[in-house]
Amino acid sequence: MQKRYKVCVVGLGYVGLPLAVEFSKIYPVKGFDKNEKRIEELEKGFDKTLEVSKESLDDAINLTFTSNLEDIQESNFIVVTVPTPIDKEKNPDLSPLISASQLIGSVLKEGDIVVYESTVYPGATEEVCVPILERYSSLKFNKDFFVGYSPERINPGDKKHSLRDITKITSGSTDSIAEEIDQVYSQIIDAGTHKAESIKVAEAAKVIENTQRDINIALMNELTLIFNALDIDTEEVLRAAETKWNFLPFKPGLVGGHCIGVDPYYLTHKSKQAGYHPEIILAGRKLNDSMSSKVSSRLKSALEEKDIKVSDSNILVMGLTFKENCPDLRNSKSFDLIEDLIAMGCNVDCLDPYISVEDLVNYPLVNLVENPDNKNYDGVIIAVAHNHFIEQGINKVKKLCKDKSIIFDLKYLFSKEKSDLRM
Repeated sequence: MQKRYKVCVVGLGYVGLPLAVEFSKIYPVKGFDKNEKRIEELEKGFDKTLEVSKESLDDAINLTFTSNLEDIQESNFIVVTVPTPIDKEKNPDLSPLISASQLIGSVLKEGDIVVYESTVYPGATEEVCVPILERYSSLKFNKDFFVGYSPERINPGDKKHSLRDITKITSGSTDSIAEEIDQVYSQIIDAGTHKAESIKVAEAAKVIENTQRDINIALMNELTLIFNALDIDTEEVLRAAETKWNFLPFKPGLVGGHCIGVDPYYLTHKSKQAGYHPEIILAGRKLNDSMSSKVSSRLKSALEEKDIKVSDSNILVMGLTFKENCPDLRNSKSFDLIEDLIAMGCNVDCLDPYISVEDLVNYPLVNLVENPDNKNYDGVIIAVAHNHFIEQGINKVKKLCKDKSIIFDLKYLFSKEKSDLRM
């Protein structure tokens, strides 16, 4: 089996690159991405996502990178790991998936297997992708070529739970192909695989993972709004509640990123098509999307209570990425927070060790500072729990503040006594 497969991974982001590296330990692998700059960086051993080290890239001798379609024509096991975002109306944007399917269809051969890893709604692989593969290849599904779905479970910035350490769901368009795909993935997953009964089951399993997390975080966010009104510290409540064995240890916070804030809309989209209008899922999404405005509103009230003029106040937002210790800006709610503060008349600076000015070309409102001035800020919002901020300590944060100021710790980085406001 190991000699038969020539693997191609289409899309070399947070998901595709680690997958390509692991597959290359077993099979010859082509890593394909349309972004030529990305290919050039990877060929030099640099991964801007910080998911794969230079050493790992250098050691991947069976892995070659390309943006040339001709280079992947010999591949017979093709894995698709392109993004699946939402549009401005919060509907699924399948354009990257459609584009990738068109590209693959143009080089598809008899006997090839195409496995999708991108998050989709149940049915998308067979209803959207397969017809495109058939049309562009002139081949017949489940006769000339086959498909599978094996949802990605990469957690950006998490060095504890790597690709090999997370159980992999697999599925295929026929029983024999499902077994074959499962065997291929089992070569690179130490934690083992779970072969789902169908592609739709695998798609549904993936899309509910982050929907469940979204709902649980929404509950925590609503609880923190209640506890704020009751003048109770939320972290102290959660710490007490977590002493029961079956209490789920979720935390409140801003919910962004390319998964939790996006995946539920894929499920609700398909649900509406089937005639059922979801209630709890959309309510959770609405609450989580509103949290940045609730944070800015609380800061405004706290500034006014200290007789600090909100308009023309200097505010520092610490953390721009959607989560700690990774350079991913996708759907970060820090940007919503910044917009709210600017609308209130604040002068907003931003600090993030993972981000450079070049990363912010699409965010003209953001003023990134590398070394913020001491005694300059009326308010500091700790929005992302980067280890860098923890290591610097609360005293560093306090030095940045004016004598009369507000420190708003959204992430419980420091003890209750060290800040003025917390989630």
